[in-house]
Amino acid sequence: MGTRLSKARRIVVKVGSALLVDMARGELRSDWLKALGEDIAELKAGGSDVIIVSSGAIALGRRILKLPKGVLKLPESQAAAASGQIVLAQAWQQVLSDVGITTGQVLLTLTDTEVRRRYLNARSTLFTLMKHGAVPLINENDTVATTEIRYGDNDRLAARVCSMVSGDCLVLLSDVAGLYTKPPEKSGAEFISEVEKITPDIEAMAGISATDVGSGGMITKIEAAKIALGAGANMVIAAGEGLNPLKSIMTGGKCTWFKASSSPMISRKRWIAGTLEPSGIVRIDDGAVKALKRGTSLLPAGVIEVSGDFRRGDAVSVQNGAEGEVARGLIAYDKSDAVRIAGKKSKEIEEQLGYRGRDELIHRDDLVLMGN
Repeated sequence: MGTRLSKARRIVVKVGSALLVDMARGELRSDWLKALGEDIAELKAGGSDVIIVSSGAIALGRRILKLPKGVLKLPESQAAAASGQIVLAQAWQQVLSDVGITTGQVLLTLTDTEVRRRYLNARSTLFTLMKHGAVPLINENDTVATTEIRYGDNDRLAARVCSMVSGDCLVLLSDVAGLYTKPPEKSGAEFISEVEKITPDIEAMAGISATDVGSGGMITKIEAAKIALGAGANMVIAAGEGLNPLKSIMTGGKCTWFKASSSPMISRKRWIAGTLEPSGIVRIDDGAVKALKRGTSLLPAGVIEVSGDFRRGDAVSVQNGAEGEVARGLIAYDKSDAVRIAGKKSKEIEEQLGYRGRDELIHRDDLVLMGN
């Protein structure tokens, strides 16, 4: 089962506060983080994209600001996050730089994964970082979050990031080895190594664990699994206290795998074709129809007419006079801009709009042929 991780094309790794920070000293576990950096380098060398969702800013910042133990008030948590985030980002940058990896920090709130335009902007940034070989480092933007910081666990944020980037594996490194039939400290608790489907029985097994350094527990991990599996990604929960925790998963270490029933791309295209209601119509010529059937993206040059009321990222119906609805997809431009570049060559986009947009009106990864 460890090969599921090493063979994954795009991996999101969530790291909890309790793993990163030695709370007795209030400092980063530098040796542990260094070993994790080595694991990430191995996955990158094997051809995988890796994204890190890291907790720890508040845990580090409360020591820096000499805040008292116990539950912090919201402004105190935000101030701790502001101080700790600098240290956290520097530590990750140094560790990854030591193994020849560039990183880029992206601060998100849960709202950024839900509001369409912010979602698209974040997704574009993450894909650009990965295109240039960098490892995106994501943390919840606790300095501005309000409901999120109280709500907040990074398990569900990591799952939403995994869905956002069409990841095929989500790794939750935590202080638990995986899912048990009941809380592991109770008599008769049995470990579950693989979950085919999240049933009410599986949900009932989830217990809540709380510490003064993190938030979440097994309930949030099951919720994360629902998001990941729905997006076509496998998910694994593993204990991360030891050195080289990702290597441990790859070599068959104790963990719980949640298996997706389809791939990220199939799940995404099923969502586009069957769930989203088109907000507009893009009519294309016969040449564009032939190009789409060959698996290409839809370019502005093949567009005859644009109608409807849509924004960038909305679903539209792609139609041809002879064949009717040919495809559906997520359009890369607002309606007003799509009208201006319809029928134009990609090199003319900047001249028409005054900015350099995407060459494609609908990228092939965001497009599904209907009736195929």
